[in-house]
Amino acid sequence: MRLDVCLQNELQTPRNQVEQLIKKHGIFVNSKKIFKTGLKLKGGESIEFILPIMQKSIPQDIDFDVEIIYEDEDLLIINKPPKLIVHPAKSVKEPTLVDWLKHKGISLSTLSAEERHGIVHRIDKETSGALVVAKNNETHTALSKQLEDKSMGRYYLSLIDTPLKENIIIDKPIGRDPNNRIKMAINKNGKDAKSAFIKLALAKDNSKELISIKLFTGRTHQIRVHLNSISRHIINDFTYGFKSKKDKLQRVMLHAYLIYFIHPKSGELIIKKAPLFEDFKSILKQQFNTKDIDEKLNQDYIINSFTTDF
Repeated sequence: MRLDVCLQNELQTPRNQVEQLIKKHGIFVNSKKIFKTGLKLKGGESIEFILPIMQKSIPQDIDFDVEIIYEDEDLLIINKPPKLIVHPAKSVKEPTLVDWLKHKGISLSTLSAEERHGIVHRIDKETSGALVVAKNNETHTALSKQLEDKSMGRYYLSLIDTPLKENIIIDKPIGRDPNNRIKMAINKNGKDAKSAFIKLALAKDNSKELISIKLFTGRTHQIRVHLNSISRHIINDFTYGFKSKKDKLQRVMLHAYLIYFIHPKSGELIIKKAPLFEDFKSILKQQFNTKDIDEKLNQDYIINSFTTDF
């Protein structure tokens, strides 16, 4: 079989992590270092590898902090602020969440590429909310499997520019937009994508709506593309929506509010809430009925909203 398939089976690790290990660091096959993921094995080979050590080099200008919602010896859950990039890249000049984690001296898994140490899943730069970080490779592998089998997930909150007509499930494939390479679009040749949208509260003037979203798949820009397919847009989503001179806020009003997963070591169901940031709360306070909002932001209310048929 292929080298990457063999390692995936033996290590019980997601394919993308195995590919990164081979391409970035190499695998010894019969003492010869190999960087080719598709190498065909004949059987009986000796396969050796060394997990990378987390690099300690970090930017010196980290002048921000991040709220830790939950932490134990295996993982932590943070509330990612808007505008904070999760991991470094060649095009990224400012400090990232991974830089902050290293700066704090937090132990991180090393299964993913060096710049993504500890990162099991990501959130777009402008999106805020709950994100889990693995402190060791065993936890990283277990949580990655939960992402694949959907026993790990998040409930999002969003403010949209036009109320939904009704609660809705959108099941439409998503692929790269053929007319704009930086955007995604509904594409019959794309990957399966399914999202559920729940109406929570209308603004006082009925112009906006607070909704909750649950994803059944994890495609790039999935929430934004599915909303765009029914002519709805997240407030300040200038990529898929519209920009006017009145717009003062500079980030997409999307927040990963609740995160749930099975703790890899204890087997306990973990459900944690990431508090809203001030920019999101200010819109709710100024334009919505606060009494109604308080009731709808209850953890059980949101989770139970997705258990009924609609």
